[in-house]
Amino acid sequence: MTAPAPRKVYVYGVVRASHTVPPGRTGVGERPAPVRTLRAGALAAVISDAPARLRAKRRDLLAHQDLALALGRDGPVLPMRFGMVAPDEESVRRQLLCTQNDCLAALERVDGRVEMNLKALPTEADLGSLVREDPEVSRLRTAARRAPGYEASVRLGEAVAHGLKRRAAAAAATVLAELSDVADATAHGPEVEGYVLNASFLLDRRERRRFEGAVERLAAAHRDRAELRLTGPLPCYSFTEGRS
Repeated sequence: MTAPAPRKVYVYGVVRASHTVPPGRTGVGERPAPVRTLRAGALAAVISDAPARLRAKRRDLLAHQDLALALGRDGPVLPMRFGMVAPDEESVRRQLLCTQNDCLAALERVDGRVEMNLKALPTEADLGSLVREDPEVSRLRTAARRAPGYEASVRLGEAVAHGLKRRAAAAAATVLAELSDVADATAHGPEVEGYVLNASFLLDRRERRRFEGAVERLAAAHRDRAELRLTGPLPCYSFTEGRS
């Protein structure tokens, strides 16, 4: 008689071994399984049985993130990105034991902290100032008025788009420098089409309101040049590997 195949497990994050899962929590998938901890040494992985079919549906993405946030309210957590599936519990135990020291250091780093993400994109407010400040835009605008046509309009449009992006990037650099002084650490995210800034900030939970107030003040100060979009608090995805 053959032994049953090992059951795949979905991994939500890593916590200290003493950390408990909020009661009644279930995981991802069409039929979410109960969430549990799998202890190994001083660490524990927060896991559930992996669903037979896993797709990045909104419901599952939110379930994954909500669980990470709930875990973070009771202690530090190293959240996994959505879709982390291990072949079995034993492989998870081995990984925890192999990386125990690094994980404990990372847990200490994010203890009592949250992640806030800020994106900035160009705004078309006050185009008149762009014409006055950007010699190339001013030149092409004059040329388009003197000899209107499709090509002149295209060149002017491209120059305006580049000018808007440049001034938004300059504003975003000022914002980033000021907010970095408030945060414990800063991490640059991947480029996002249409945006000139994608940065995450690691904050003490008690500093969140002050940080949000600083973002509001900076958004007002730079509203003619860039639009700021703040998201959070988030699980500390960007600060679990020593990046800053």
